[in-house]
Amino acid sequence: MMARRGFLSLLGGLPAAAAFGSSLPLPQLPPPEGPLQVFHLGHSLVGQDMPYMVQQLAGGGHIYNSQLGSGTTLRQHWEPDEAILDFEKVNHAPAYRDARDAIGSGGYDAVVLTPMVELKDAIRWHKSPKYFRRWANLARGANPETRVYLYETWHWLDDPAGWMERVDADLEKLWLGKLIGSDSRRNPTRPAWLIPGGQALAAVARAAEAGELDSISRREDLFGLDPDGKLDPIHFGQLGAYVVALTHFSVLYQKPPMGLPHELLLRDGTPAQAFSKNDGLQVQQIVWQVVTSLPRTGVAP
Repeated sequence: MMARRGFLSLLGGLPAAAAFGSSLPLPQLPPPEGPLQVFHLGHSLVGQDMPYMVQQLAGGGHIYNSQLGSGTTLRQHWEPDEAILDFEKVNHAPAYRDARDAIGSGGYDAVVLTPMVELKDAIRWHKSPKYFRRWANLARGANPETRVYLYETWHWLDDPAGWMERVDADLEKLWLGKLIGSDSRRNPTRPAWLIPGGQALAAVARAAEAGELDSISRREDLFGLDPDGKLDPIHFGQLGAYVVALTHFSVLYQKPPMGLPHELLLRDGTPAQAFSKNDGLQVQQIVWQVVTSLPRTGVAP
């Protein structure tokens, strides 16, 4: 089990309301009975490798499709006359499927939606709460059994307010409050559930910076490099993708990830950078603690 010091430091990073309860009365969410078919709608903080990692973690039968862009808003995905940056670059068969046709088909067990960041701009200028409701209602209307999920991401490492501070402060106020609050009030028995990617990434970063992991020692180790070889302060690297994939698996399947493979492949078939075996288990435990500490994930403690 995780060392007590690590567990306490993890919970210390979660907003109190998020960690220990929520004002929203939540319906019971039973675990899925088998492999899932999942649709991911978002941008480069979804990426092409992370959903493929989720598929490997889930094993045979898990199917996914996606529609992505770069810095893409939910409005851009919805409105046919709005351009999606890098659309042709990041959407390829067999993963790509037109989002409106896919979600409207009712053929998915889960639909995972994420808005652009800066989240404050997404809410204020790009009407993300409105377009989140539109995508969620399309999914619910097409299939009453489809589960809608909000994938919580993060902001830039060099955010003036502090990266960890934004992850801590924004979950209840922005992600669950301003972004999907109106959808939650309209759909109390069929709410959008939470995939806490930012919370999990921050918890692993805390563990690394507390000296609890051997493979990494700082938050930057979870992020990638730009084409010039410099730190990319917003996009996860392969280790970060693994953390976020574990978080998706744990929420979607409501299963603890402990014991799952710590070595996975990238979408192109090459081996992904991996944590050591011991660190892989520690990271899996951290992710499970995060997921089970947040009622909005739908996963029982």
